Amino acid sequence: MTGSIFFALKGDKFNGNQFARQALERGAIIAVVDEDTEIKDSRVIRVENVLLSLQQLALDYRRTFQIPFLAITGSNGKTTTKELVHDVLEKRYKVHATKGNLNNHIGIPLTILSTPQDCEFAIIEMGANHQKEIESYCLFTEPNFGLITNMGKAHLEGFGGEEGVVKGKKELFDYLASHHGKAFVNIELPKLSEAAVDNEMIAYGFDLPNFKLKLINENPVVSYEFIQNEKVTKTTTNLVGAYNLYNIASAIAVGQYFDVAETDIHIAISNYKPDNNRSQLLNTTNNSVIMDAYNANPSSMGHALLSLSNQLVGVPFFILGDMRELGETSLDEHKKILELANELKLDGIVIGQHFSNVARNFSYRSFIDLDAARTYLKQSPIEGKMILLKGSRGMRLEDLVPLL
Repeated sequence: MTGSIFFALKGDKFNGNQFARQALERGAIIAVVDEDTEIKDSRVIRVENVLLSLQQLALDYRRTFQIPFLAITGSNGKTTTKELVHDVLEKRYKVHATKGNLNNHIGIPLTILSTPQDCEFAIIEMGANHQKEIESYCLFTEPNFGLITNMGKAHLEGFGGEEGVVKGKKELFDYLASHHGKAFVNIELPKLSEAAVDNEMIAYGFDLPNFKLKLINENPVVSYEFIQNEKVTKTTTNLVGAYNLYNIASAIAVGQYFDVAETDIHIAISNYKPDNNRSQLLNTTNNSVIMDAYNANPSSMGHALLSLSNQLVGVPFFILGDMRELGETSLDEHKKILELANELKLDGIVIGQHFSNVARNFSYRSFIDLDAARTYLKQSPIEGKMILLKGSRGMRLEDLVPLL
């Protein structure tokens, strides 16, 4: 892009240094490289490590701002929470937030560097699949506020089990505690309240003396009641699944702390429309589809099945895809999901090697891959159902929607 800076990043299958010349020819004003490109041009800057240079530049730019930088992480719901918080805060401030899920070692510095100079509030989403990752992001993000949505069974392989997940997510609270930051904490989630024991907390929950949030209905979308100072506010959202009440609580807490008008908070939540295959309700010709297929782990899939069992619109039916990055626990966690589905008396099908390995112990039909499931759905169309579509991103379950 004309006028841009090209950072020659490397990946498993590419080396950005090989494209430095092409970037300059296409209008880049600077190419930052860490290998000899044999380009004789003053616009080429050689550094020891391009990625670290990108992150250092992000840190330098971040330090030009004297505004709240809120970091959000968690095992489930961090993107939805980020979007809700963004919409709530935007009622009062000029807000800059992570786009989509650009929440990794490259996406976070790019998010910081794209912050407008007149920004009044920055929201940085942080994803992680191993310990010390969140800690490393904090070093160049320098958040002064933080929020952990929850600590569940996500990326168990990389974190080294559930205890590793807690340690990894807690790195955000640890940073805030040592840098005089403040933590938004749902104190009714024991793991979060324990992790934040050393923090200056902004507490919220579902049944606190002056912060009460209750589910009214989830058929087919979530409606809630919020009570504070004896004032009752009832709101209907576009979100599917009672588990989104956790995300809603976080958005209300952040909005209140930063003095967004109460009415504006609930209007923003009501108007928010989920996308990108997260908590979406799609109405097809033959069925209603709960599209929640962007990612999946045992915690989020369990919550989704419980919510499906409470749906009164259409006959509940699930299409589940494999959950990835579970390591040695994979077989057991996939088995637990089908045990829960069976206990809830839910009907459905499963797709993928991991689910197929355990489905033989249940009455659920299984398919080794998406193509096999697609063939089945063409031959045996589903009609009149409320279908939960959920699996890890790599399963590409959204490709099945045209058949539903």
